[in-house]
Amino acid sequence: MRPTLLLPAVILVSVPAFAQSPQSVRADDRTNWVRAVAAGYKAAFLCAGIFNAGRSERQIEAVELRGIYPEYETIVPTLAAKIDRRRGMVSVAFDRQLPSRHATWRAGRGCTLAPIGAPPIAGVRIAPAPPAGADPRSWPLGDAGIAPQPSTALERVVERAFTGTYGSGTDTLGVVVLREGRVVAERYREGFGPFVANRTWSVAKSVTGTLVGMSGVDPNRPVAIREWKSSYGLDPRARITLDQLLRMASGLHSDTAGNRTDAIYFGGTTVAEQATSWPLSSRPGERFRYANNDILLAARSLRSTLGDARYRALPQRLFATLGMRHTVVQSDWNDDYIASSDIWTTARDLARLGQFWLQDGVWQGRRLLPAGWMRYMTTAKAPQPERSEGYGASIWLFGPAQGLPTGSYSAQGNRGQYVMVVPSHRLVVVRRGEDPGAARFDVARFTADVIAAP
Repeated sequence: MRPTLLLPAVILVSVPAFAQSPQSVRADDRTNWVRAVAAGYKAAFLCAGIFNAGRSERQIEAVELRGIYPEYETIVPTLAAKIDRRRGMVSVAFDRQLPSRHATWRAGRGCTLAPIGAPPIAGVRIAPAPPAGADPRSWPLGDAGIAPQPSTALERVVERAFTGTYGSGTDTLGVVVLREGRVVAERYREGFGPFVANRTWSVAKSVTGTLVGMSGVDPNRPVAIREWKSSYGLDPRARITLDQLLRMASGLHSDTAGNRTDAIYFGGTTVAEQATSWPLSSRPGERFRYANNDILLAARSLRSTLGDARYRALPQRLFATLGMRHTVVQSDWNDDYIASSDIWTTARDLARLGQFWLQDGVWQGRRLLPAGWMRYMTTAKAPQPERSEGYGASIWLFGPAQGLPTGSYSAQGNRGQYVMVVPSHRLVVVRRGEDPGAARFDVARFTADVIAAP
């Protein structure tokens, strides 16, 4: 018999102003908040785009800052940015009385936003180095020996990914196709290339699921969230497991479907402040609700379990082993990884990750993931989303219902980021995009056409 679960009435949680309905916030406060977040959005993308990816301010404004969330899109172009290349810093003014929003680059950590009203965090004392170029090692650890010779049919399929065939208004930045671990097709839009990173958005969730596997932490154990510890022992959220977080089944309330976490991503609020504050709205394990917070909490739980040193080293252990030298996980100013979205990487690095998944977590003869972890990540378990695709543990599941072979799976993120793996064809398909607004790239149809091309 299951123990009675205490519902969130016992939790005294103050819902922050940014999570309240617009009717409950004074109009001027709401306007100031939106402007502050818009400034943070611009500072964050300029900082990461310049110092992580090596792109220019003009290029970023034309691509990454176009077609963004509508409440920010009209504001962002009006805000002036100051770029300090020597200190690795971007500052964006938004208010006459409050300081500018600041994003600062740090080697190996990418860019970090300071809180609203705060000075910039400590950065570098020397000018940031340009992003790394080609790795002289042979593929897949490096970039030597890559000479794709796609068939005419495959070349045409890849070309159509850049012409809107797979979604009206979509904007493809890059495509990499692997068969049997070899790069058989690769193409980029002007301004991008094999060593130019962009944001993964929610592809990061599947990276986090991979890191949980590498950590060796039992996913069925309750999470270690220090904010949920109580001397009274009454906080029912402490019973949520890592497995439930990875499967979007925490039962935690969130203000919107998908749980947009603008306060963390662009507002300078920390994971510890915001993601831990939501109460339960259903029993853990009984409802699927896609939520950034669930993955943010999974990563924060790893920090408490592993300790700061092992937590900080975990992503780099994965990236360095796979040759993902153009990849970085960014964090908040409290040094918690924003591991639900804020990873910057290239199409080639994501292809390496997809091949690693395809090889069941083994790389160059070395096992990094426990045997069976990829089966765990790609196995559906109740509850499931109300859509044709299923969901495993941090990864989307595809099959005949989407016109693909049974057992296909995909990491995917906002603005058209996809890593599709088709084990039956030993195939990895990576598509990077900056799809504006409501534009959607049909990755299932694209992958089916890649399979059909000899």
